[in-house]
Amino acid sequence: MRLLFKQRFFSWLDSYDIYDESGNIAYVVKGQLSWGHCLKVYDAMGQEAGLLQERIFTWLPKFEIYTGGQYRGCIRKELSLFTPRYVFDCCGWQVEGNFMEWDYTIRSGNRQVASVSKELFNWTDTYVLDIADPADVLLVLLFLGVPISYAIAVSSLTAILSSIDMNVA
Repeated sequence: MRLLFKQRFFSWLDSYDIYDESGNIAYVVKGQLSWGHCLKVYDAMGQEAGLLQERIFTWLPKFEIYTGGQYRGCIRKELSLFTPRYVFDCCGWQVEGNFMEWDYTIRSGNRQVASVSKELFNWTDTYVLDIADPADVLLVLLFLGVPISYAIAVSSLTAILSSIDMNVA
């Protein structure tokens, strides 16, 4: 199953549309104001299908995944020097490739769950998702919320640091 993951051009909070191969909206991902980053996934009918919630007051970022109101597992960042590294305790999935640059494959053992690649030369962030089993679509979409939240945090920190006047009299 192939999906197109597109950021909306004008949006105050993070908002993404996920299109199926026919160009129809299959899912919508919306950011929500909360303590920590919160992304909700809605199906084509507008019903909430899943939630990615960042836990606050943790030393390193930790994201909890919920589908149908049930806790499914968490994704947590591990301490690493040069590249971001995450541990996934749901589904037994591993990531190969560059997770933070959006060019990677998600695997469960020898089985490829999904591949993610960024499309260049678009007005907004656009990604192609190739998902082997349609039953994994929702978890893959929630899984993708981690690099989105990480990017938000980095851009927010950059904006804060750039606004600080480093000249002290």
